[in-house]
Formats: sequence, C-alpha cells, structure tokens
Amino acid sequence: MDIGVFDHLDRRNVPLDEHYASRLRLLERYDAAGFAAYHLAEHHATPLGMAPAPGIFLAAATQRTRRIRLGPCVYCLPLYDPLRLIEEICMLDQMSQGRFDLGVGRGIVPYEMAYFDLHPFETEEIYREALEVILAGLTNDVLEHRGPRYTYRKVPMVLKPFQKPHPPIWYGLAHERGAEWAATNGVHVLTNHPAEGATELFARYREVWQRKQGSAPMPKLGMTRHVVVAATDAEAEAIARTNYATWFANLTKLWRDFGSSPIRFAR
Repeated sequence: MDIGVFDHLDRRNVPLDEHYASRLRLLERYDAAGFAAYHLAEHHATPLGMAPAPGIFLAAATQRTRRIRLGPCVYCLPLYDPLRLIEEICMLDQMSQGRFDLGVGRGIVPYEMAYFDLHPFETEEIYREALEVILAGLTNDVLEHRGPRYTYRKVPMVLKPFQKPHPPIWYGLAHERGAEWAATNGVHVLTNHPAEGATELFARYREVWQRKQGSAPMPKLGMTRHVVVAATDAEAEAIARTNYATWFANLTKLWRDFGSSPIRFAR
C-alpha cells in the first residue's frame, strides 16, 4: 500500500505568497518522509483552490523534491486547449524526470464550469475528445485530429514525455460508469466515497479489469481521507474540528452562493 497526499491548497489566513512558500517547504518534508505522491486539485473562483493553474505550482515542486511523484488531480480538461496541455505535460514530466502523474477529469463543480461559459451537460463530451487528443499527442510524432470541438492538422510533436508511452493516468472515481471506463483503459483511480460506496466502485473496477485485462497487474485503487495524527485521539479530534470547519466552508462556498450544497461530505 502506498500513502500519498491529496491537496486542495485551499485558502488560509496568511498572505498568499507565504501560503505557497510554506506549502512548498511542506512538500520537501513529504518527499523526505517517503510519501509516494502529491496530487493537487484544480478549482476556480473559490477559496477551495488557490492553485487554479496547478502546473505552475507543480513545476516549482519538481525543483524542490527528488522522489515523490507529483501531479494534478485533476486537470479540468474542458478548460484547456489540448495542444497547449500536451506541451505542459511533457515539460512537467521532463522537469520531474519521470515523476509526473496525469490526473484528468471534466470538472466536478458545475458553478466553476459556468464561470467559463460551459454547461455541465457539455463538459463530458469536451473532456472525452480532449483526452483523446492529449493521448494521441503524447504518443505520436505528429498530431492529426478532426473532431466536433478540436481540429489539429499535422502538428509536429517536438516535446516528448519522459515516461513511455506517457505519464500514468489518474481519474476521480464517483460512479460505476467511471469505474468501467477506468478499468477498460488501465487508469489509476481515487475516490472520496465512504467505505461502502468505495467498496462497490472498486468491486466493479476489479470485475471489468479481470474481464478485459485478465491477470495483468492492476492499477492503483485509491481512497482520499482526512487524517490527523496527534498524541491522543482527543488532541487529534480537537485539531481536526477547527481545520475541517475551515476546509468545509471553503468547499461549500460556491454551492452556498447558489443556494445549494454538495453531497457526500460530513458537516
């Protein structure tokens, strides 16, 4: 079992430049302590995410660490030009000397997508085509694509990823269709579902994997959890309550602004 860190880099009551600097120092500690990976969320127009351009923060992290794997979890693909993102992925994979993980998704918060004039019903289609383009660009010398959203004609792929054929792909797992797609395509997954829901998703993943991939080594199946370590349970709970309340307020900010609330999160 590998233990990693999933980070929102949500807002804290410190100057933003200090927030970035302290998190990079913490990343050095993660690296020295032997954590397997650091995955950074992408959010927009919300205090939940102070790294709306995760590649910039991760580029700095590549120069401050030596062993830990680094990646966005996830790039919100409908917000990127695929060609531009292919080049960024290659740079980050090279700068980290093959420690880059490629997390992909369509964006989980509909209000964030709406700020970019995207309707939630269209983001899935955009995401699928963008991922097709990105994988083609990472694995070919010339990018050629004609689709509903994107067209690229004989684009030379000058930059190449360090890892072959491309960095490992990660996907946020929320439903059975996602589990089926991830297993079919050999994609690593993370879920924040409670144990019962995660068990069902992982069971579906394993079922599809065995049918499609047979005895091949299975990708990583991950769960995200809030963990606080202290000398006693009481101390840990006291630390957790205050900090979880801050994180939850940041998590729900956009939802509350629009008179709604996200599901699956304890208050």
